[in-house]
Amino acid sequence: MEEQETFAFAAEAARAPRGGGGARGRKPAGKSTGRSTGKSTGKSGKKAKTGGAAQGRKAQPARRKAAARAPARKGSGGSKPRERSTAAELARKQRDISVSEFFAKNRHLLGFDNPSKALLTTVKEGVDNALDACEEAGIVPTIRVGIHQLDETRFRVSIEDNGPGIVRAQVPKIFGRLLYGSKFHRLRQSRGQQGIGISAAGMYGLLTTGKPVVITTRTGKKHKAHHFELVIDTKSNEPRVKRDDEVQWDVEHGTRVEIEMEGAYRGGQHSVDAYIRQISLANPHAEITFVPPRPDEKGAEHLYPRVTEELPPETDEIAPHPYGVELGVLMQMFRDTKSRNLKGCLQGDFSRVSARIAEEICQRAKLPSKRRPSEVTRDEAERIHKAIQATKIMAPPTDCIAPIGEELIEQALHSEVEADFYASATRRPNVYRGNPFLIEVGLAYGGNLGAEDPITVYRFANRVPLQYQQGGCAITKAVTATDWKAYQLQQPRGALPVGPMLLMVHIASVWVPFTSESKEAIAHYPEIIKEIRLGLQECGRRVATHIRKQKRAADEAKKRAYIEKYIPQVAIGLQNILGFDDKERDKVVANLQDVLERSRRM
Repeated sequence: MEEQETFAFAAEAARAPRGGGGARGRKPAGKSTGRSTGKSTGKSGKKAKTGGAAQGRKAQPARRKAAARAPARKGSGGSKPRERSTAAELARKQRDISVSEFFAKNRHLLGFDNPSKALLTTVKEGVDNALDACEEAGIVPTIRVGIHQLDETRFRVSIEDNGPGIVRAQVPKIFGRLLYGSKFHRLRQSRGQQGIGISAAGMYGLLTTGKPVVITTRTGKKHKAHHFELVIDTKSNEPRVKRDDEVQWDVEHGTRVEIEMEGAYRGGQHSVDAYIRQISLANPHAEITFVPPRPDEKGAEHLYPRVTEELPPETDEIAPHPYGVELGVLMQMFRDTKSRNLKGCLQGDFSRVSARIAEEICQRAKLPSKRRPSEVTRDEAERIHKAIQATKIMAPPTDCIAPIGEELIEQALHSEVEADFYASATRRPNVYRGNPFLIEVGLAYGGNLGAEDPITVYRFANRVPLQYQQGGCAITKAVTATDWKAYQLQQPRGALPVGPMLLMVHIASVWVPFTSESKEAIAHYPEIIKEIRLGLQECGRRVATHIRKQKRAADEAKKRAYIEKYIPQVAIGLQNILGFDDKERDKVVANLQDVLERSRRM
């Protein structure tokens, strides 16, 4: 009650005219007390004077603060101040964030930011896993992709392969846990890298439909097939198995994954059809059957036959190259190494470091080669890091990457488009940040390709098509930065060239530098862009030679048409003027044609 009166007083004082409160409290008190009571009234008048004026002025800031702290009166329009948290209360609110929980709220980072892209990403991740599994087991891939439409916005995606199958104990972890896989820590070419893709697709299906992921897998004809239904607990990033049964399956070995999800099936450049067509182009050893949600002009099933029965060459895992290791990583490697001395650590844990190179690095860093790596301080590690950069070390081995090959690229282009000219180029391996990589370029020119539109560019990374973020990709930057006018093609400034051409660019590497977790664009490393441009220029020179030959042939045909049309008329005119017979006329025609043919060739 007292606080409300104080608040009311402060509000009334704020509404009063300036000086009004002092006059009302001072003038009446002084007159009445001074005239009627004398001394005592004088004191009283003084007290009243002080309370009416001085306190009215001096106590106003304190009263305003008290009014601000006081609860608002009902109907005043104010709100009760929020209680502030203490450090202890803030500490109690802190908790770990599961990686599944993070990506569930940020699904756009993984390529699930709209229904059509989510459908494509799910197919992409399933096919990538199937191809990797088949190749590692030495099996020529046969893959079947089906999309069944349940209603307007709901689809069931199924991917089935003839791979080696999955061990029963590993199924829940592979499909029900994010960041779980076998490829992240090894330096070897593979399609998947992070262990996120297929489990993220299952999580998206769970979030949008509430339905579990269904997996059927069999590891061999002597083993029974296992049927799983599982979901991801996003708070703990752990799988929750709803069903685990042994079932009969007429497949000898392989895996089938089914995910029900919200999606949108569309055609065009970023459609599932376009992805399947491109994945078959970069993987000519795979046979892929695609079953769209509804039959189209290609029928109820689209078959993309394999071009070759040979699998890509097997790749080996390599150790990190010293040039690509940063200081903090180097210090961690020193702590984790099993080597007893610094020389052995450099020689055994890194690629291309011989005993002589390891000794040279230790000498440059002014450290004994017998020093225990776990005892190396930060300053000493920095000296070793600088010594590595100052030492000439051979480039890393390239048996860890497997290119498609020029011959197979041209064969795949032949099966993809009808064109007049095909060309391909495979560059020599190069290095960025200590990681070996290789660039391949293929093109098809003429034929049924549109001549008035910009060229079609297919981008690939480790044999996987990149469908989105074309403008932010190093491949697109290299294509637009190439002077295609020098290769007989029209090109607007800063844009793709215009002409009847399909261009494919493939980067193979132990670690592709994607710009995001959705793996849709390649980072702009100068070494990568340079190699792409060199590959483009090599194919560009070949297509320019072909275009010039076409132009010369067209000019020759045009001149020949003139000769065949006008020479007989000239001979008839000469016959009429000179009066010779038909035999002489034919001789004149032959002589004129011979002279003009020789001049045309010159």
